[in-house]
Amino acid sequence: MVDKHLSSQFDADLNSVCGKLLEMGGLVESQVSMGMRAFAQLDAELADQVMARERDVNTMEVEIDSACTELIARRQPTARDLRLVMAISKAITNLERAGDEADRIARRTKHIMEDSASHGINTAEIRLAGQMAISLLRRSLDSFARLDTSAAADVVSEDKQIDEEFRAFVRKLVTYMMEDPRTISVALDMLFIAKAVERIGDHAKNIAEFVIYIVKGTDVRHLPQEKLQQEAKS
Repeated sequence: MVDKHLSSQFDADLNSVCGKLLEMGGLVESQVSMGMRAFAQLDAELADQVMARERDVNTMEVEIDSACTELIARRQPTARDLRLVMAISKAITNLERAGDEADRIARRTKHIMEDSASHGINTAEIRLAGQMAISLLRRSLDSFARLDTSAAADVVSEDKQIDEEFRAFVRKLVTYMMEDPRTISVALDMLFIAKAVERIGDHAKNIAEFVIYIVKGTDVRHLPQEKLQQEAKS
């Protein structure tokens, strides 16, 4: 992932921090995947496992952020190296927040299990969006590991598909609530889950944008999609 430097220890430090980021990413990806399976299967045991991992994710965020701070203080990186360390610090924040959303999915799932009205609501869109979010998170981390700006740009572009599934599911929930007021409580729980999935996609997109920032030195967070694609693939 990193370029070679005169100091082999500097290379080792950079690679260590990058490795910890990817380890944390794997943990969060697993957490999100289990959260979506808990929701799809209404599995309380899986939901409990998701919530139990939240502490591990939070611990890793603190440890990696501390390592980034120490790396900047001791090595005083510049140019691309500095962008890499800063991007890692921001990426772990997005990973921690994605973990928070997985925890939210698990908690809302347990609440849904207490309501019999949930069995009458078709959740196809949000289950599909969940699989898409997991895929985007995995691909964003892969693009980070390889510093692949083209793959990162594709992740940013495809996040819109999750937004479309989210909007479709919200329209369906409104219909359910209008037709049967007894579904209002469980529909609101599902709305929170749908929003959590949509936010996980956003966090994956943010991580992908950091890849372009590292390699190109350009902050693409607010660029139109066409310009972002040009910057990433030029």
